[in-house]
Amino acid sequence: MSRHCYTCSETHLEVCVSHTAPDSPHPSFPRTPAADLWRHTLSQIPSLFGRLVYLHSLRDPNTGRYHHHGLEAIFGHAEANHAIQQSHELVFAEWLEFHLEQQKADLELYVAGLEPERRTVVEAWSRLEPYRSLPPDPARPVEKELFLADLETLLSLMRNELGVASPDPDA
Repeated sequence: MSRHCYTCSETHLEVCVSHTAPDSPHPSFPRTPAADLWRHTLSQIPSLFGRLVYLHSLRDPNTGRYHHHGLEAIFGHAEANHAIQQSHELVFAEWLEFHLEQQKADLELYVAGLEPERRTVVEAWSRLEPYRSLPPDPARPVEKELFLADLETLLSLMRNELGVASPDPDA
């Protein structure tokens, strides 16, 4: 499976070492905001959906700008904001490339790592729809619609599996 290179913004089948800074502490990750974000945070989140949720959580709903104290302290606010926004867009695009089966498996992995039991999460998400704000701002309307349609389909499947009533009595 090919992966996005956070160094050069290209997709590679292997780890990209062609753009590595010579003084980098790890040969495959130069010292850039995006590489730091990947190395220290995103790589620790096992599901793509979890990464999407995390990156969304770094976006200030009042300004649309992203904040991460550690990255800002090292690289400055502008570079940190850009790296997080770019990562948010890339993770979102990668999620959309998943087939529905892959999305379901990834979503199940994310939900399994949450503290409330699976049924509680599915009931709450069905009522509150917190996933609606997860797409990055620059996403095209058709991408946002596809994301929401996929999530609603997955939630419907999960409700059926768990015997959870639909929040819409006519559904």
